[in-house]
Amino acid sequence: MQPPLTLWSHALAAFLFGVLALVQLRQRDGGLPRITLIVALGATALWALAAAGIDARDPITRLAEGARNLAWLGFIYVLARREPADAGGRWLTAVYIACALTFVIATGLAIAEATAAPGDKAAIGDARVAFRMLGSVTALLLIYRMQARLSAAGRGGIRAAALAMALMFVIDTVINLALWTSTGISDGLIAARGLALIAFAPLFGLAVQRNGEWTLQLSRNVAFLAISLLVAGVYVVVIGLAISLIGQLGGNHIRLAQTAFVFGTAAALLTVVSTPWLRAWAKVLVAKHLFTHRYDYRAEWLRFTETLGTPGDSAAPLGIRVVKAVADVTDSPAGLLLLARDGGLERGAGWNWPEDDADPAGGDAALHRHLAATQRIVALDAVRDGTAPAEERAAAPSWLVERDHVWAIVPLCHFDQLTGAIVLARPPLDRALDWEDFDLLGVAGRQVASYLAEERAHDALADARRFDEFNRRFAFIMHDLKNLVSQLTLLARNAERHADNPAFRADMVETLRDSAQRMNNLLARLSQHHGGRGEALREVSLRRLAERIAAARRAQHVILVTGAPEVNALADATALETLLGHLVQNAIEASAADAPVTLNLVDLPATRQVAVEVIDTGRGMSPAFMRDRLFKPFVSGKPGGFGLGAFEARQLAETMGGSVTVESREREGTRFRVTLRSAAAMEQAA
Repeated sequence: MQPPLTLWSHALAAFLFGVLALVQLRQRDGGLPRITLIVALGATALWALAAAGIDARDPITRLAEGARNLAWLGFIYVLARREPADAGGRWLTAVYIACALTFVIATGLAIAEATAAPGDKAAIGDARVAFRMLGSVTALLLIYRMQARLSAAGRGGIRAAALAMALMFVIDTVINLALWTSTGISDGLIAARGLALIAFAPLFGLAVQRNGEWTLQLSRNVAFLAISLLVAGVYVVVIGLAISLIGQLGGNHIRLAQTAFVFGTAAALLTVVSTPWLRAWAKVLVAKHLFTHRYDYRAEWLRFTETLGTPGDSAAPLGIRVVKAVADVTDSPAGLLLLARDGGLERGAGWNWPEDDADPAGGDAALHRHLAATQRIVALDAVRDGTAPAEERAAAPSWLVERDHVWAIVPLCHFDQLTGAIVLARPPLDRALDWEDFDLLGVAGRQVASYLAEERAHDALADARRFDEFNRRFAFIMHDLKNLVSQLTLLARNAERHADNPAFRADMVETLRDSAQRMNNLLARLSQHHGGRGEALREVSLRRLAERIAAARRAQHVILVTGAPEVNALADATALETLLGHLVQNAIEASAADAPVTLNLVDLPATRQVAVEVIDTGRGMSPAFMRDRLFKPFVSGKPGGFGLGAFEARQLAETMGGSVTVESREREGTRFRVTLRSAAAMEQAA
């Protein structure tokens, strides 16, 4: 008696395929090669009905199975002949005839096996299984060739039919393999074939809709999941066959061997599946063979905008989100943002990019000019092998070309203005960039550029508002100080006129004049920082200035003066003292009480410059803080700080024709270098 699952699964499969055949009989249009399809669907329904009502091992059922295989082979041949480019000639027809002969021979051997003597049944059965296996494998190859050779316009619903036929013959191959390696076939495997037939029926139903012109539109995630489930099912079947084969070997430790085999294969499979390369390869394989385009543009754009627009204070900075959004498009594991500034490209935020990697040398001015002029994506593999255009090879910076893990450079253009570029690392599945990559990365780059431009506009507006607020506050302070200075000046004049005691008058006048002078100096400095002009540049002794600063702060902290014995700079003495005061104060606050701060004087005759270095051994700064926050106004790393010290120091140095640079390592210390023009060198040049 048939097991219930085998009976009902094959009966339901027979019903579904019978309904499909009747539906096709009522159709008058050709669509898919209708006659051969009706014959194949009807033969499959009869075979499934025989398997349910009689037995899958009965000769009548095997005869019906042979008829089913021949019918599907004829359907495949008619589909292949529809495409003139795949006519194939006589040799291809000979392959179809040979495959049909194998099915005929297998069916004849099934009849012979039923009528043969008991001693000959085993040999005939092995031959029958061998021919059936050979026919199934050949049919799989013919299905693959037919589906691959058909034009895109002629495929339509044939894809779904080809997939269903291929899976059907795959299951036949697995069952024949089980018969070949063992003495029989289990009821569970027969029932599994019936369930698989039920799953294949909808695929044939999709194929025959709208005369075969209806294209199955599955998302890439669903397709990938379906194939994963199919692979998992094949894995379970293979493991079951292997366990059965181990069980037939006999022995006292069979159960232990089977358990070890299952756990070992499962661990190996999980290890292989968890590798990023295999997942990337599987996704590319699914997209290449099941879809017209590699990318699911809707899903990619939703993920892209979600990454960029992540709300909340806990979200990563925009620079990191920008790099990640573009890198996710091509499954790149890392990326680096280069920001356009002063005709070059400076290193910005990185996502999974090593902090100690070399910065762009020389600002990458050539790359900036090339990207601004062409707005083309640079494929660095083409630059390395010499197939890229000459101007692209000349513009590609060596610090990127020399790193094999760097894959592409995507320009970020906003209204034909280059705002930066994103460097992408090589994806886990190495491949060359194609037209889809160029199109999608180009659109993503323009969208990212608009986000960066908007952030810059917001920052500039916020800075302007903060400066306006500070200007209003300083205006009130200046007004009050001006009134106070006026009052003190008047008091000094009155005392000068009316004081009776000459000694008292002299002391009072001197004190008042000193206070008035100090306040006038404060007013002059405040006015200078808000649009006024500073003093003219003149020769300033850096040694005397450094020693004066050290002496003034000696009670607060130990400050050492080292370096060249005498160097003179062309500078504004007041502004330079303010500049160094900011840097020395920051160094003192970052250092321990017993760790001295050093003012080191450097003469640079080769560049006609001199420098003052402010060195401490304090807590130091991170590369990200130096890059994004150090010289930004109103951004401070100290509680309650205004964040204007380093910003004002750089502004004052640039006003005098100099510059401020910094080197720092966390927990090791910081070195600020103020570089100015050498007074002696300027005098010699004059």
